[in-house]
Amino acid sequence: MRVLLIGANGYLGRYVADRLLADPAVQLTALGRGDDADVRFDLATGSPGALTRFLDAVHPGVVINCAGATRGGARELTRHNTVAVATICESLRRSGCGARLVQLGCAAEYGPSQPGSSTAEDAVPRPGGPYGVSKLAATELVLGSGLDAVVLRVFSPVGPGTPAGSPLGRLAEAMRRAMQSGDGELKLSGLGVQRDFVDVRDVARAVHAASLSAAQGVVNIGTGRAVRLRDAAAVLARVAGYGGALNELDVPHGGAHNDPRHGHPGRPQGLAGIGSPRSEATPEQLATAAPQPYPYPDGCGAWQQADVRTARDRLGWRPRINLEESLADIWMEAACRI
Repeated sequence: MRVLLIGANGYLGRYVADRLLADPAVQLTALGRGDDADVRFDLATGSPGALTRFLDAVHPGVVINCAGATRGGARELTRHNTVAVATICESLRRSGCGARLVQLGCAAEYGPSQPGSSTAEDAVPRPGGPYGVSKLAATELVLGSGLDAVVLRVFSPVGPGTPAGSPLGRLAEAMRRAMQSGDGELKLSGLGVQRDFVDVRDVARAVHAASLSAAQGVVNIGTGRAVRLRDAAAVLARVAGYGGALNELDVPHGGAHNDPRHGHPGRPQGLAGIGSPRSEATPEQLATAAPQPYPYPDGCGAWQQADVRTARDRLGWRPRINLEESLADIWMEAACRI
């Protein structure tokens, strides 16, 4: 089976590539913007005609799209997450290769959900920010393309290679700094949110399974279990051997705290924020500010948990790696920087 993998150098794409390369039946071609791609092509600016000619030449049986942007303004997110997918869909429609498309979506497409609930694929999407909107638009393009296609809505991927700017990446870095400096107390904000964390290697297994299946439409990829960031922090401390105190602080109300690109005027310098950069606050601000729930940057509110029955039934997939193992791998990488 010849597979064209788009975005092989990204966080998810690297593990998808490893998984596919371990399958002797797969002939893998990587397409991307970097020099190390087999074929250099920028989906955000390249024409569908150029990509069609490449598809006709390579004739893949499966196209997997792991590319996209998680940060930036609405225009940049739309260009990399929506326009790029429109290019893929149009190229596949024009091509004679008849390839199956596996598109990686995300849980941010759903937006906030009711605490205690599990979000199934038939839930009405209500994304809470431009990232979720751009990914949902891409999903709608795929579903309306008429192609043999499946969209995997990945919940919160974790594990080795976790980006430093992600919540658990920031948490590991804050703990590393505390241990390196001998701090006996780690002050953290934003630990009240709960997310369905799924290991990136399990995500790669799901992509592999989806490429071999006949499943179409949307399939959730998660564990079916929401975990509070506070509990993940405790597990990480145990794995790291950090014996200090973990003190959680509410983020006081402030104008910029609703935008994760800005600092939090209510958080004093030196506190480790899980979702956003640190910033300074005056004593007067701290004294007069009213505590507010911490805004999680993905626009998904305080709770997200996947209903994963479709992945089990249609892909034959279940997660295998528990969160403690994922956190141990995250910490191993952080510890190398001590």
